Amino acid sequence: MARDPEATKARLFEAAVQEFAQFGIEAARLDRIAEKARANKQLIYRYFGDKRDLFDAVIAQAMNDLSQAIEVTPQDIPGYLEAIREYHRQNPHVLRLLLWEALDGSRPAVVAEESRRDHYAGKTARFASAQQEGTIGAAIPPDILTLILLGLVNWPQAVPQMTELITGEGPGSDRLQAATVEAATRITKRD
Repeated sequence: MARDPEATKARLFEAAVQEFAQFGIEAARLDRIAEKARANKQLIYRYFGDKRDLFDAVIAQAMNDLSQAIEVTPQDIPGYLEAIREYHRQNPHVLRLLLWEALDGSRPAVVAEESRRDHYAGKTARFASAQQEGTIGAAIPPDILTLILLGLVNWPQAVPQMTELITGEGPGSDRLQAATVEAATRITKRD
């Protein structure tokens, strides 16, 4: 049977996504990643470098995928929030990876900082443009607005236990989504 290095690399990467999402950088184990991928552990080092390099590659890819998947639509805030919520419902590992990244105190740098900063600057620019055009209100600076909207939709999914404790419902409840849309609509209402 011929070896397929690209398929092996893809299996290792997918196993790493699962491992890091479940255990974070510190508790993740390369031997478990290799076992799940049905590959030799040494191939991780060959393809990705050490565990930190592999984690960085996983975070960078997750953030790139997210940035490509959701278009900022200031003229349709409810649709934008629903797109974010649905993306994270289908890809729960992304928020988990972000939380693990935030908890990692071993280094101050943000993984793929420049591209991620550019991505969020683009979102902010779209909101700034919509505010200048009068499509949405300008009471909140566009950078803060971007952060608030992402927090409104992501926080209940990032900490589902708090959502359940406070509301008695899961983060995907229709009532919570309706309230999130209502809050976002009020925040972005034209003056």
